[in-house]
Amino acid sequence: MFANFIYLILALLIYDARLPSEAPSEGFGFALFLTGVFALAFAALAHIQFRRIEQRCDQESLSTLDSRFSAAMTRCSIMALAVFALDIYALNLREFSAQFSLFAIVPTLEGIVFMGLFIAYLCMAWALAYPAYRKIYQTDMSLQAYVSSNILFSVPILIPWLILSGVMDVIQLLPFEGLKRFLATTEGEVVYFLIFLFFVAITGPALIQKFWKCTPLEPGSARSRIEMLCRVAGVRYAQILRWPIFGGKMITAAVMGLIRQFRYILVTDAMLYYLSPAEVDAVISHEIGHVKQKHLVFYLVFFAGYLLISYALFDLIVFALLYLSPLSLLIDLTGVTQTTAGSAVFSLTLIFMFIVYFRFIFGFFMRNFERQADCYVFRILDTGRPLIEALKKIAVTSGLSPDKPNWHHFSISQRIRYMERCEADRRWVMDHDRKVRKGIVIYLTALVIAGAAGYHLNFGQAGKALNVKFFESILMREIEKTPDDAELHAALGNLYFEAKNYAGAISAYDRSLMLNPENPETLNNLAWLLATCEDETYRDAETALSLSHKAVALKTSAHILDTLAESYFVNGRLVEAIEAGKQALAIAGENRSYYENQLKRFSAAMKEAAP
Repeated sequence: MFANFIYLILALLIYDARLPSEAPSEGFGFALFLTGVFALAFAALAHIQFRRIEQRCDQESLSTLDSRFSAAMTRCSIMALAVFALDIYALNLREFSAQFSLFAIVPTLEGIVFMGLFIAYLCMAWALAYPAYRKIYQTDMSLQAYVSSNILFSVPILIPWLILSGVMDVIQLLPFEGLKRFLATTEGEVVYFLIFLFFVAITGPALIQKFWKCTPLEPGSARSRIEMLCRVAGVRYAQILRWPIFGGKMITAAVMGLIRQFRYILVTDAMLYYLSPAEVDAVISHEIGHVKQKHLVFYLVFFAGYLLISYALFDLIVFALLYLSPLSLLIDLTGVTQTTAGSAVFSLTLIFMFIVYFRFIFGFFMRNFERQADCYVFRILDTGRPLIEALKKIAVTSGLSPDKPNWHHFSISQRIRYMERCEADRRWVMDHDRKVRKGIVIYLTALVIAGAAGYHLNFGQAGKALNVKFFESILMREIEKTPDDAELHAALGNLYFEAKNYAGAISAYDRSLMLNPENPETLNNLAWLLATCEDETYRDAETALSLSHKAVALKTSAHILDTLAESYFVNGRLVEAIEAGKQALAIAGENRSYYENQLKRFSAAMKEAAP
C-alpha cells in the first residue's frame, strides 16, 4: 500500500528530470497514437497476470495467492513507470506540451496533466486487479470503491509538490523581480524549500485528512479510552478521526501531525470492531509511541537529508556516468544525441539515488521506528500481550502471511517474536532504543560530512576545478569526433570564459566563428569578453564593437543589445551606449533591474563627461 507513494514520487522524478531536447521528428498525432498503443499493451499484460491469479484462487492457499497478487501488482506498477518513461523520453510528449502557451505560463498545469497520465496507468492496473482481489480476499467492496480507495490513499503524497510548484508559478507571475532573482539562486531555492517544507509539515495533515474524507469519531467508550491514553501519555491532538481507507475494513490506525493543532489520530472501523478494548489500547499506545519518540520529526529530517545527500553526490555520479567510455560507445551505437543521453543519465541517477536512499536508509529507520513504537506499549501498559494478540488478529483477518516483511515494516512474526522477548526481559526494549539512537547519530554524522562535501563540490575551488575539468574533457572528446562543429567550440569558449581562462576562450570563440561566422550568440559572447575582461591585456574595444554590431544585425535581443551598449561605452561613445541600453531595456522580459542599472551607469558617465 505504501509502495504507491514510492511509485508516484518516481513518476514525478521521471517527469521533472526531463531536460529540454530537440524538436520531435514525428507529429503530435502520431505520438498520441503510440501513447494509446503503449497503454493498450500495458493493459493487456496486466490483464494476463491478474487473470492467471484469479484462475488459481480455488487451487492455492490464501498466503500463496496474496504473495502472487502483491508480486503482480508490483510488476504492473513498475510497468506503468516504464510506459510513462517511454511517453516522456521516447515520444517526447513534454516537447509537444511545451507548445501550449498556458503550460508555459503555469508549468504546474502541465505537471498535473502528466501525473494524471501516470495515475491513469495505475488506475488501469487497479481496475484489472480487482476481480482477483475480490476473489482472494472475499471482499464485497465495489470496483469503484477499490480504485478510488487506492487513489485517495496514494495521491496526497503529491500535495506538497503541487503546492510547491503552484506557489512558485504564482511568484513568477507577480512583478517582484528582486524576489525572483533571489529564488533563482541556490540560496534562494534552499530558503524557499525549507519554508515550504516547514509549512507543509505543519499544515499538511489538515489537508490530507480532508482528502481522505475522515470524520470525527463519535463519543463513546472507544473514544473515551483513546482520550484517556493520550492524557496519560501527555499527547495532545486536534481530533480523533474515523479513517475510511478501503471502506474502513483494514485493521489499522495512524497518527499524523507535528503539532497538536494539526495532529490527528486515525482509526478504522475494522480495528474498533475486531479488536478487544485492551487490544485497541495497545494499538493506540503504538501510535502514541511514534509521537513521543519524535518519529514524525525524524521523518522530516530524513526527507531533508535525502535532498542534502542528493545535492552533495549527484554531480559526482552524473560526471562519472557521462565520462565512462561504455556510455560514450552506447551513444555512438544508438545514435542518440548528447542532450538525450544527458537527460536519461540525469533522470536515472535521480531515480537510482531515490530508490537506494528510501529502500535502505529510510527503510531501515522506518522498520526500527515501528519496532520502537511497538516497544513503547510497555511504557503505557503493564504488558505487551494485547499488541501481540492484535498482530495475530491482523494476520488472520487480512490473509497476509505473518512471515511476509516489507521495506517499511518487519514481518508480523518478527514483531511478535520481539515483543515476546521484551515481555520476558524488558532490557530488550532498552537495547532497541540504544540501537535507534546509535543509528540516528551515525546518520546525522554522515549528513554533516555529506553537507560539507556538497558545499565544497558546489561552491569551493575544488568543485569548480572538477566541473571545468570534467566538461572540458567531454567537449574535447566530442570535438575530436566532429572537429568542424562550431557549437562545440562555442561551448568550450563559454566554459573557458566562466573559468577565467581568457586566452583559451578567445581561441575557442575564434575557431567557432571561423566555422560559422554568423552565430549571434558566439559573436556576442566574444564581444562581451573583449569589452569587459577583468584582465585588461585581453581587452579590444574596437573589435568588441565590430562583433556586437554583427550580432545585433543577426539577432535583436536584450542581452545582445546590452553587449552593444557596453561596447559603445568602452569606446567612449556614450550617446550611442545610452540609446542601445534603452533599446535593451525596452524589450527585456525579465531581469529589468539589471538593464536599468546599466542605463544609470551610462548616464552617470555622460554627466561626468559633460563640460
